[in-house]
Amino acid sequence: MRFLMLNWRDPKNPLAGGAERVTLAYLKALAERGHEVYWFANGFTGCKAEETFDGIHFVRGGGMGSSVLQAISWYRKQKPFDLVMDQHHGIPWFAPLWCRTQNVSYIHEVLGPIWSAFYPWPISTIGRWQERWTHWAYRNVPFWTASSCTKEILHSRGVKSVMQIPYGVDTVALTKLEPKPLTTPLKLAVVSRLAPNKRIDHGVRTVKALADKNILAHLTIVGGGETEGLLRSLITELGISDKVTLAGRLSEADKDALLRDVHFLLHTSQREGWGLNVIEANAMGTPAAVYPVEGLIESTLHDQTGIVSKIETPESLADGLIAVLNKPENYETYRTAALERARSFHWSNVLPKACDWLEGQAKA
Repeated sequence: MRFLMLNWRDPKNPLAGGAERVTLAYLKALAERGHEVYWFANGFTGCKAEETFDGIHFVRGGGMGSSVLQAISWYRKQKPFDLVMDQHHGIPWFAPLWCRTQNVSYIHEVLGPIWSAFYPWPISTIGRWQERWTHWAYRNVPFWTASSCTKEILHSRGVKSVMQIPYGVDTVALTKLEPKPLTTPLKLAVVSRLAPNKRIDHGVRTVKALADKNILAHLTIVGGGETEGLLRSLITELGISDKVTLAGRLSEADKDALLRDVHFLLHTSQREGWGLNVIEANAMGTPAAVYPVEGLIESTLHDQTGIVSKIETPESLADGLIAVLNKPENYETYRTAALERARSFHWSNVLPKACDWLEGQAKA
């Protein structure tokens, strides 16, 4: 069969993130089953118009406002596809209007408040309205997502069919836990694209909140992005340059080594489709400390595989970390539960179900 994924970015785009990593895993699995798999994405500086890797044919064209038209023009010159996957990131590709074949929509999270992180009023308000209207317009199209929170929001907006398939990870879980006493200085990490909606500054302010309560901690921030300059300024302003390291992008091996070493992964995003890096940390025997937002409350089970702060503030997250420091016996319980749960999210357990479902949609 022939499959086509429509996504604004592809894995080689400089702005690619977790969405592209999980999309690549699904499409590679389809290609390994012998299907023809295509991925149409926006172009970017220095990109090739077409190339093939990991068994997937990549086609790039256009940018914001023009890539949909280029996709349509390219699509009409191709042999028929059995399934077109329209990936939503705030704005969809409107594939049901022009693909003339079976169609599903793939969504990581409903942006909602994230619109305000990137755009000022009134654009942010228009974006939120447009997103809500789009979900209603797509109500008869099957959706697929990782989070039950996202599933519930889509149903509340009229979408009739939502398939929930959890994200998987390539990270191979440790065979056994290595000793890691919970002592100060508390070692923390953030692994994320440095974007406004990720609120990395809240992770930095958590270190400051801990310092204000005489708790020694050090935070390592892994990743790159548009807010790096602002973060550097904030770190200097708060007087905690000795307590925060911006490590940039790391190799998978180096990232895993860091996650094995730290006590907690911090995640303070506005909203997530799931929280892929939470499970990667869990696979390395490291619990997460997260905000109580959609997606993160599913990837981290409070007081089981990690902690969820009471409210979305650095002070609340710091209080949660201090509570664990005061009961270090709970930490080992979290580590054990997190590691065991992470095993079930390896791609080898996730992809067969996902591919079966996609093949079924192509035959519908």
